[in-house]
Amino acid sequence: MKIKKISTLLISLALFLPNISLAVTLYNPLGGVDTFPELVQNVITGILGVVGAISLVMIVIGGITWMTSAGNADRVRRGRDTLLWAILGLVVIFLSYAIIRFVFTGLGVAAT
Repeated sequence: MKIKKISTLLISLALFLPNISLAVTLYNPLGGVDTFPELVQNVITGILGVVGAISLVMIVIGGITWMTSAGNADRVRRGRDTLLWAILGLVVIFLSYAIIRFVFTGLGVAAT
């Protein structure tokens, strides 16, 4: 009995699912991305944008920590180190973006 129900379900899916899928016009959810290298470039650019935003937030946090240290040497050092590493992170992000842009230009992928 159970096998009959499963086989009936599979046959009905095989018959009606193609008709349902033809009724809908699909659009590309990735925008204007047509090739895999363009997709990779867009993903990497997006990740670098998020990491850059996090780095800018860390600069603000480091500045606030330093400014509210009230002369406490440990908090001054912690704020200064946070600023230093956040700025170094931004430099790394900019350099990696330049390298990625150079590589994808060499591969013939249009820059976004």
